[in-house]
Amino acid sequence: MADGRTPRAIVIGAGLSGLAAAGRLRRSGAEVVVLERSGGPGGRLATRRIGAATFDHGAQFFTVRTSEFDAQVTEWRERGLVRIWNRGFDRPDGHPRYVAVPGMNGLAKDLARGTIVETGEMAFRLSLDPGERWPVGVMTDDGALRRADAVIVGCPLPQAFSLLLTTGVDLADGPFHAEYDRTAALLVHLDRPVDLGPSGGVQQPDDVFSFIGDNADKGISSVPALTFHARPQWSEDHWGLDRAALEAELRGEAARWLDGASVVAAQIKRWRFATPRRVWPERCWSAADGRLVVCGDAFAGPRIEAAFLSGLAAADAVSTALDRP
Repeated sequence: MADGRTPRAIVIGAGLSGLAAAGRLRRSGAEVVVLERSGGPGGRLATRRIGAATFDHGAQFFTVRTSEFDAQVTEWRERGLVRIWNRGFDRPDGHPRYVAVPGMNGLAKDLARGTIVETGEMAFRLSLDPGERWPVGVMTDDGALRRADAVIVGCPLPQAFSLLLTTGVDLADGPFHAEYDRTAALLVHLDRPVDLGPSGGVQQPDDVFSFIGDNADKGISSVPALTFHARPQWSEDHWGLDRAALEAELRGEAARWLDGASVVAAQIKRWRFATPRRVWPERCWSAADGRLVVCGDAFAGPRIEAAFLSGLAAADAVSTALDRP
């Protein structure tokens, strides 16, 4: 900082964008802590085991469209953390689809290395007090107040909006009124493999599912394991079902893709903020002279790449703000 002391930053959310932001700030010399309300880092970089089967149940793959993200993916490839799954689902289109080894959550764990991530900590509200030595406050749901020079919010925009309401910052021209599609996911461990074609996955296969992926083909499961993602409208229409009823509906719809294979075990997962319907044109949004910054996959770019680049942009915005006299 301009006064010579070590800057202090808090990142809310240990998804891809929050972890990318925290890592860049930490490497620049800042003191950083990430607050994550769930039990571990990753957000939609989510990998789960059911018995012997392993599933990516959130983000399934990613592409690379910019030189900035390509540099990171090249480094991951050199360390064996990612590999090319295929080059298109219906037909090759020139864009490799990358997957993480041994699952997408591995990327979150890698980005979290060296960063303090406090899990089970839900941010409840933010405050902005310019006269304080650390002008930004984060109150967690247990009533504790943490103070910092800047805060980066990496959770979905409706949640970010709720946190920022108490700061007095004008939110009218921000991205916060974006709506998100929901996704209901079904994970099935099978007694034998099924053929999803040479790519190992299918996109938009029918009027119920938006994606079906073979986790064994991806190289993350040692036994047959399929991930089914329901389309947004189907997910919306069936969201109110209880867990057992939703699983039954999804298993009934998935049966046509199982080619007679038996289900050994199954689980469902609901993603309330799966996909932003509208993308903000900038890589992040900031206020309070860069001391409050919002980032995530609702900002410019394709989804996983957008989240990563948005996190880097948020860190840069905070660094610029804290370097001012």
